[in-house]
Amino acid sequence: MNNRTYIILTAEEADDIVFADVMETSADTLRWNNDQSETFVKFEGSTPAWLAGKTPHNQAEILAILNDPDGDWVSDEDI
Repeated sequence: MNNRTYIILTAEEADDIVFADVMETSADTLRWNNDQSETFVKFEGSTPAWLAGKTPHNQAEILAILNDPDGDWVSDEDI
């Protein structure tokens, strides 16, 4: 079972990512939504302090968001 936590961030918030606290290793490894306004990070264990107050998602929830054909994450290429 995946015990990772996923948190969606705005492009502005992405500038403040502490890569040592998340599984992404740099800005180059972030996945962005279609208009490049949002990305997400994933981590295991306790929530880093700089992410406090953000909405956490489990794997099933983030997959539902990312794979929603009416959402902002699926491109025409993915369908």
